[in-house]
Amino acid sequence: MNTAAKLLLSMRRNPLDWHIEQFQTIARQHGIDWRHDGSSHCVFIRSDGKTLPVPAHRPIKPIYVKKFLELVAGA
Repeated sequence: MNTAAKLLLSMRRNPLDWHIEQFQTIARQHGIDWRHDGSSHCVFIRSDGKTLPVPAHRPIKPIYVKKFLELVAGA
């Protein structure tokens, strides 16, 4: 099991206390692009055009983790 798979499993179990870099690791593994040009949000972009802006500052709220997991599942 690779790092991204472990992160994804852990994220499903506990949606608290995650870093934006961990989101990006999972996105990279699942072919989801992102842009984060020094702004307050990192925008994840799926290949079908669906986007999800996630605040890049900590703590990332559990609702964003759940929405990100849905975005990954649909990819």
